[in-house]
Amino acid sequence: MTPPDTQDEREPVTWIGRERLPVERVAPAEPQSLEAASEAAGPPPPRRNWVVPGAVVLAVVLISLISWRYMHHKAALVALANQQNIPLISVVTPGLKPVTSSVTFTGAIAARYDMPIGNEGDTGRIVGVYVQPGDHVQRGQLLAKVSATVAIPQVERLRASLEQAQAQAALSAAEYRRAQGVEAAGALSAEDIEKRRATAVTDAANVKVVAAQLAEAEARLSRTRIVAPVAGTVLTRRAEVGQIANPGGDPLFRIASGGEVEMRGQLAEQDLAHVKVGDSASVQITGLTQAFQGHVWLLGAVIDPQTRLGEIRIALPTDPALRPGAFARGTVAVAKAMRPVVPQTAVLTDSNGSYVYIINAQNHVERRAVQVADSSESGVVIASGLSGTERVVTTAAGFLREGEEVKVTSTTGVS
Repeated sequence: MTPPDTQDEREPVTWIGRERLPVERVAPAEPQSLEAASEAAGPPPPRRNWVVPGAVVLAVVLISLISWRYMHHKAALVALANQQNIPLISVVTPGLKPVTSSVTFTGAIAARYDMPIGNEGDTGRIVGVYVQPGDHVQRGQLLAKVSATVAIPQVERLRASLEQAQAQAALSAAEYRRAQGVEAAGALSAEDIEKRRATAVTDAANVKVVAAQLAEAEARLSRTRIVAPVAGTVLTRRAEVGQIANPGGDPLFRIASGGEVEMRGQLAEQDLAHVKVGDSASVQITGLTQAFQGHVWLLGAVIDPQTRLGEIRIALPTDPALRPGAFARGTVAVAKAMRPVVPQTAVLTDSNGSYVYIINAQNHVERRAVQVADSSESGVVIASGLSGTERVVTTAAGFLREGEEVKVTSTTGVS
């Protein structure tokens, strides 16, 4: 049996074409109140009633704890920083120590009496040299010899002339004596006797003239021998065999009289006033560890207006190591006194002069002007400004300010 297929019984059918129908926007519903929404949603589950408030409370507690710890930690850091702002320093109490003030200068070693020796005779050729530099010679010792080929014949000739003159003078004197013997008898006239007397006098004077000429020739001959005028040490030698030696020329030799040496130096004007003749001195030669002891024997009478320096000479003992021309450094002790000695790092200098920082009884920094007398390996000698009982800042004083409060870690003394 077929179902009923009548038009009335069928449902209406909607046909959709190829073109998409426009979508109709649904207008949003009006917001409902919270209570209406709650009623519509129904009662919440019982577990969510305490989870959300608990989380909020926990978050507040955590935030409070973190803030409290941060604030207390920051306060502790600030307090520590305030404590570190007070510098920790080391000081020294120098006291008084016996110190010797000294004056130092430089110079060179030289012969105390440097004697130049040259040719005093006639020009001639050197035929022999008998000494070398460094030799010790005695007075009159032969140093060199000049050719005497001309002087020797002159001496021999004058010696012969002297003998001849002496013979003639003796004959004239004998004739005059005979004339005087017969004068009473009248055998000779007075005129003849006077002539014989004059002849005897003339011949005697001729003997003296020839003798003087012979002495001169012998002196010239002796000057061909160049000898040492004093005992000493030969410093230099310029004479060579075959060399022409002229009188008044360059010295052929230089001799240190007695072998004595000295140090010659230049001393500053302000130091020269503190040094006296006879003061002990110490001389150090470059390259030698040994120090040579001497004394001041001469101070310059004038001061160079250009360099403001004066001459000083130190007498030294004879020693082979003290060679003239060697560079030397001298030290003269001028005074002894009790002075404070502080480390070199404790003394500062600015436009107002030298100063140190001391710590007073309230542990505050004070500036103290000082005058430096000398410096040595043990420290700086203070001439004035300190009594030796102060607490002197040893290091890093340049980073302190006057009046600043400090903390003293230790107090030491200068060894």
